[in-house]
Amino acid sequence: MGLSSDYLAASLRRVVATAQNGLEVVRFGGLETGATPSPFQIVERAPMYRLRRYFPDIDPADAGPPIVLVPPMMMSADVYDVTRDHGAVGILHEMGIDPWVVDFGSPDAEEGGFDRTLTDHIVAISEVVDIVHEHTGRDVHLSGYSQGGMFCYQAAAYRRCRNVASIITFGAPVDTLAALPFNIPAFVATRGADLLADHVFNRLSIAGWMARTGFQFLDPMKTAKSRIDFLRQLHDREALLPREQQRRFLDQDGWVAWSGPAVAELLKQFIVHNRMMTGGFVIKDAAVGLAELSCPILAFVGEVDDIGQPLAVRGIKRAAPHAEVFESTLRAGHFGLVVGSAAAARTWPATGEWVRWREGVGKRPESVVAMIHDEPSGRDSGVSFADRITHAAASIAEVGVGASKGFVDFATDTVRTTREISIEAARALPRLARLGQLQPRSRISLGLLLAEQGRQAPGREFFLFDDRVHTNAAVNTRIDNVVRGLVHAGVRPASHVGVLMETRPSALVAIAALSRLGAVAVLLPPGANLDQAARLGRVDRIVVDPDNLEDAVATGRKVLVLGGGEFRGLAVELGPDVVDLEQVDPGSVALPGWYRPNPGRAGELAFVIFSGSCGNLEAKFITNHRWALSAFGTASAASLTRGDTVYCLAPLHHSSGLMAALGGAVAGGARIALSRGLDPDRFAEEIRRYGVTVVSYTWTMMRDILDATLPLEDGYPVRLFIGSGMPPGLWRRTTERFAPAGVLEFYASTEGDVVLANVSGVKVGCKGRPLPGSAEVRLGAYDPIEGRLIEDARGFVRECKDGEVGLLLGRPGAHAESVPGVMRGVFEAGDVWVPTENLFRRDSDGDYWLVDHKRTVVDAVRGPVFTQPIVDVLGEMPQVDLTVAYGVPAGERQVAVAAITVRDGRAPRAAEVSAALGQLPVAERPDVVHVVERIPLGASYRPSSLALQAAGLPKPSVRAWYLDPDTGKYKRFTKAVAAHFEGVPA
Repeated sequence: MGLSSDYLAASLRRVVATAQNGLEVVRFGGLETGATPSPFQIVERAPMYRLRRYFPDIDPADAGPPIVLVPPMMMSADVYDVTRDHGAVGILHEMGIDPWVVDFGSPDAEEGGFDRTLTDHIVAISEVVDIVHEHTGRDVHLSGYSQGGMFCYQAAAYRRCRNVASIITFGAPVDTLAALPFNIPAFVATRGADLLADHVFNRLSIAGWMARTGFQFLDPMKTAKSRIDFLRQLHDREALLPREQQRRFLDQDGWVAWSGPAVAELLKQFIVHNRMMTGGFVIKDAAVGLAELSCPILAFVGEVDDIGQPLAVRGIKRAAPHAEVFESTLRAGHFGLVVGSAAAARTWPATGEWVRWREGVGKRPESVVAMIHDEPSGRDSGVSFADRITHAAASIAEVGVGASKGFVDFATDTVRTTREISIEAARALPRLARLGQLQPRSRISLGLLLAEQGRQAPGREFFLFDDRVHTNAAVNTRIDNVVRGLVHAGVRPASHVGVLMETRPSALVAIAALSRLGAVAVLLPPGANLDQAARLGRVDRIVVDPDNLEDAVATGRKVLVLGGGEFRGLAVELGPDVVDLEQVDPGSVALPGWYRPNPGRAGELAFVIFSGSCGNLEAKFITNHRWALSAFGTASAASLTRGDTVYCLAPLHHSSGLMAALGGAVAGGARIALSRGLDPDRFAEEIRRYGVTVVSYTWTMMRDILDATLPLEDGYPVRLFIGSGMPPGLWRRTTERFAPAGVLEFYASTEGDVVLANVSGVKVGCKGRPLPGSAEVRLGAYDPIEGRLIEDARGFVRECKDGEVGLLLGRPGAHAESVPGVMRGVFEAGDVWVPTENLFRRDSDGDYWLVDHKRTVVDAVRGPVFTQPIVDVLGEMPQVDLTVAYGVPAGERQVAVAAITVRDGRAPRAAEVSAALGQLPVAERPDVVHVVERIPLGASYRPSSLALQAAGLPKPSVRAWYLDPDTGKYKRFTKAVAAHFEGVPA
């Protein structure tokens, strides 16, 4: 009976205690703990933040090294002081560290808070570093939790680590797409984030309760466990009080509202485009990349963190290749890294020890080790399977519920191939459909596409130059202003206007303004024979930058100066023939009645570019349709999206720059980064800072990059090189150095609509197959010596078989009347074809291989010798740098000669030359091979044989060999052999 009464009494006391505590929770939101927060002083107030200095009674000079703690955007700054004894600021203070905390407040309680952008947060943190540095006279240890850690990385990169002693982050993801929370597939996340950014957060912000509910939903088992534990112990006040402040913080007090624009910008830059990893995120119109980070970094990693997953957090190792990167791992989830017993025991003591070590007053913490980045596998998030199971099982056992999401990985893997194909098709089909709908009078032009982008996404970034980022709206405004200047100077539609400019924003704007006006942009290559080029392009005036002003004036034509507004001391007087367009006030120019923006039709001439092949300057006339074909074709073949940044290494006056790089970027909605020219150091710096994913090249451009000693072994974002003319040997070197990046080699005829592309990149040196939407192609049998197509018995051109060399022809389709050189009745009665200038062969797979220009085939005694196969096989030799092949007159015929330059001064042996050229039939091998000191490169980095050809046969030497026709081997080139060649009979 006594036992029963005691049990009843205890039960009654439990019920009463539960009721009393429950009523207190209902009335006040929790139990009164009597705890007081750590003391702090507001040192600085700004519209974006309040800067707290904790324990302000201590003089900053005596307070120890300063650490600035940055909270996530959705969380209160009190996250660092949840409990004085176990919170960050209290523990760090006790260790002799001077803690400062950035308090962004809650946007719903701040004037203009819901208009805050991501940039506002980054700039605010940068300002805070300056303030703390000024107060303390010391460099600052910048630290942040979750999104706050991302802010720290970004702010430090933005200021190039000036006055930043180190960066410390807790569960801060960097490679966001490598390991998304809870294994969400990347394609789901990027499309969802894109949709939310464009259609939700541009007009909606997130209240604090929404943030709290969302994060609790991300880990429902942990939330349920916490609440059940709380209810079970509601009768035991003493058991609850130690964790009550933490519970209240995470359940209600710790959450603040999010600004919609800031969330949208974060989603765009760091989820959709993953620019923490690739670089090229934008802060105040400046392009920034984490490769700018040079200070030491410590990243805390939660072994069971499903929000800042380990693989995503460890992305900082690749993203910041110039920094020392360390990590400290805890068996903790996302919140446990900074709040709770594990944080009090491990995180904050290790943080304090790290700061002391970096300041030279302590040892490196035992838990801190050098980070070794693991490559994403596509399946592993970095949270080990064993840890995940153990953690989940413990939660399930305590809460009494079960769940499973392991099927997500299986489902994702199962549909990956289908999904990727579908995605690429979805991107390509609208572009190809638009091409297919173009008729000669359809409106299409560079100016029109830029105007469309300006209307659809005015705030989207379009191009980058000298670290500055220019939006679609800004670019279109500048184009329209230049249009008014051109109208003021007398330019009308269909006028042929020369553009003589280096690659720079004003050059792009000038080309686009002429397109918008309906004029023809004649792209004059700097340094070329300008008089001849201007005459071929029918130029009546020239738009020029200050660097080329004197050369333009020397042509005697009217000159319009654009860019810079300064003449840099050049001895040129302004007059009726030299007009500074920068001095024309666009607002004062009344547009004439004939002006219609972007009037260009598909069949109309848009550009004139120049080719220097065979030593002759040739004008190539590009219609709007031809430009659009290359633009949309490049965008489709290279799978260009808004997430790409195309680095225009090729000059804009070259077809690769104008049609592939600029055209592809515009058609694909990608950003384009303009370079001041080929410089290896600049290249290494800009591809990381701009987040370059695609690099355009011409011919041997990549040679200087590969020959330089650059820190490109890790962390570069480039996935693809696009261009034309890359030698196979250089192609292999490029893909080896930049693996897993590939090469997309194009061949585009300017005579018609032929565009070939080696999309797969598997066959090195191959030009590939016709792009969808481009002209149908055929090879016509061709006699390169006679220079004529070969006809069959019925008078039609004979079509080549697989492996046979022939002239490439393209079917012009609806644009036949606007294409010069049209031939009719070629393969059958009534058909229409346009011949190119080049000879190809087609392999059994249907891929096309360039073998020569029809005017550079060597007329040897034994028959035609094609130069390109010789160049290709010699260029594959590891010691060969550059190579050319050409014919040298000898009697009435020619001797086939190949010249090579070598790397590191190591010339090949005769046996090595024989082995390399042994891949070709004897009749197609060069008669002589010799090593030369230098092979000149043209303006587009194309090796030139003209000077060597003019010099005649090489002199006999130990570095020259001739082909022994009896053995097919190469032997030393002697005086006797040279005399024999010089006397070759007809």
